[in-house]
Amino acid sequence: MPPFRLPSFYLPYPARLNSHLEGARRHSKAWARDMGMLEGSGVWDESDLDAHDYALLCSYTHPDCDATELDLITDWYVWVFFFDDHFLEVYKRTRDLSGAASYLDRLPAFMPLDGVVTQEPTNAIERGLTDLWVRTVPTMSVAWRERFVASTRHLLEESMWELANINEGRVANPIEYIEMRRKVGGAPWSANLVEHAAGAEVPAVIAASRPMRVLRDCFADAVHLRNDLFSYEREVLDEGELSNGVLVFERFLGCDPQRAAEAVNDLLTSRLQQFENTVFTELAPLFAEHAVGPVEQVAVLAYVKGLQDWQSGGHEWHMRSSRYTKGGGTGLGLNALGLKRIRSFTHLPYQVVGSIRLPDINMPYEVRINPHEEYARRASMAWSKRMGLVDGPIWTEEELRGYDIVLASSTFDPGATPEQLELSTEWLIWGTYGDDYFPMVYGRTRDLLGAKVFTERMGLFMPLGETDPPAEPVNPVERSLGDLWQRTIPGMTPRMRRVLRRSVLDMTDSWLWELQNHTQHRIPDPIDYVEMRRLTFGADLTISLNRLWLGDDVPAAVLRTTPMTSLEHAASDVGCFINDIYSLRKEIQREGELHNVVLVARTFLECSWQEALDTVNRLIEQRRAEFEHLAAADLPAVMDQLELDSGARAAMADYIERLRDWMAGILRWHSMTSRYREPGKVPVPAARLPWETPTGLGTSAARLAEAIRLA
Repeated sequence: MPPFRLPSFYLPYPARLNSHLEGARRHSKAWARDMGMLEGSGVWDESDLDAHDYALLCSYTHPDCDATELDLITDWYVWVFFFDDHFLEVYKRTRDLSGAASYLDRLPAFMPLDGVVTQEPTNAIERGLTDLWVRTVPTMSVAWRERFVASTRHLLEESMWELANINEGRVANPIEYIEMRRKVGGAPWSANLVEHAAGAEVPAVIAASRPMRVLRDCFADAVHLRNDLFSYEREVLDEGELSNGVLVFERFLGCDPQRAAEAVNDLLTSRLQQFENTVFTELAPLFAEHAVGPVEQVAVLAYVKGLQDWQSGGHEWHMRSSRYTKGGGTGLGLNALGLKRIRSFTHLPYQVVGSIRLPDINMPYEVRINPHEEYARRASMAWSKRMGLVDGPIWTEEELRGYDIVLASSTFDPGATPEQLELSTEWLIWGTYGDDYFPMVYGRTRDLLGAKVFTERMGLFMPLGETDPPAEPVNPVERSLGDLWQRTIPGMTPRMRRVLRRSVLDMTDSWLWELQNHTQHRIPDPIDYVEMRRLTFGADLTISLNRLWLGDDVPAAVLRTTPMTSLEHAASDVGCFINDIYSLRKEIQREGELHNVVLVARTFLECSWQEALDTVNRLIEQRRAEFEHLAAADLPAVMDQLELDSGARAAMADYIERLRDWMAGILRWHSMTSRYREPGKVPVPAARLPWETPTGLGTSAARLAEAIRLA
């Protein structure tokens, strides 16, 4: 008996078959034999290649390209599947981490940007990559080559993540799995090949934009989740693989394979519908904003069509190829009508949440408090008055006092000077005020044009030159941002200023995303929500400020690594989800909000508010555990690989501790602030908890007095 029956798939586009299929079959077999991938390879023989039928895959996923292009694309897929199986046999089954690393280190040499391979290949993988590279790059721009090299490198190198998890017997949490699977699974690599096959290169000016990134990510996630459903039996039960979405959901939800498969398919459906929503609501404004011409627009739409063809064709191939078992069913049914889409638009705003119990959030880190908290409280209130933040109608002075934002900043920066703590507190006040100002002014009227003008003006108050004056402000948000910027950038390098400026702009731009969802009355797709929440909450801005304190002590190469990015994302999600738990009643009952992870989880899982709260709490715990795993295992390995000196390692240790302070501080502030208190409830006193102590020079007397008081 199969472990589960295939669910009903959302299949909005018919699969079509390329007329050059037979020629691609003959060509790819001859090519694989020439490269040494068949008899004698120890991985495949001719019958394996025939049974897997990668020419059929490419003929379904690229139905319109000519014979020469189909041969090239098919060869690429033969190569990548051979790599996957070869890596399994030689390194995964033997748990050979060091051999795998040496093997992978050689491969980038066979993808030079100038297209001229000078390294001598020594095995079938290297021979195949050499041949493919010189046949592929001549017709593509340098920008495309860079993107393709990056996605190929991720595809190859992140195989080590899978191998490390197998060695440790570790199953990823759902968020970690989706993010890492994009790299390991190779669908972004497939998206690059769609550009080549369609002769439709995405213009460089928009290639890194949110809409194009979302299209690539939705495509990748859907491809991988579909593959997980078909490959579960082969990968998990036969190969001992732990990187499979069905297994991830089994462990996370504590359910049987059938329920997990249904959840994976629901997420697959949601990603396909996010793809469609992005095409129809975000591409036209993107074209207008960047003055993308008609010819380039046609190219982008051809690329979009190519991604859709890939989804339909990939499903058809999975149903026919012998590489995977079928799970006992055809997988066709009610989801073809797109019924899952309806749930995202039917939420009743301002509904009563009812009786719920806040979960017990596990936060084992010591809360360290800056001894200059009172100074920063007084100074930041005086600054807020000068900037006009408490003049109403957004905030009153009494409301800001109740929010007591210095409670958070004093734990984020326990060792800061009085002036540094004041500045960091005022940044938090500014972000919180802007988060309230934006929906108050633009949300109620759904004024998308006015909101766009508002966010575009933000850059005027953050000039990159240290002596350049900001523009003339017209509201408290602009006035306070200009003031903060001028006081923050002295002593910063140009790179540091650009990073901080980009973080602020990303946050304010993300408010537009929320407004667009409200205009559609649409609860976000779960993955899109998690990734955008880091921006809307300001977590990325806070982390960018923390990074800036590192200066140049840590090489930029470390900051760009996957373990570092994953560490920051894990910490961000802990903070964002804590906020969503504490703000649930305020947002759902009083504000009609659609952007809350508890609501997203409740809608996706079709469960009660309490079950959704408990699910989010499990995510918090697993993301925090992932943070510690990265800090203890993955980042030390990166530092060893890059041969960091003792100073850089100390700076990294300090940065990791800052992130722990941030997570602990987020929970402390939310448990004590009046911001999320229900009307009529007595506020929790903003007092220090018994286990919290001030830190820094001159605080021993305070600690002694605290001990006497508690005694």
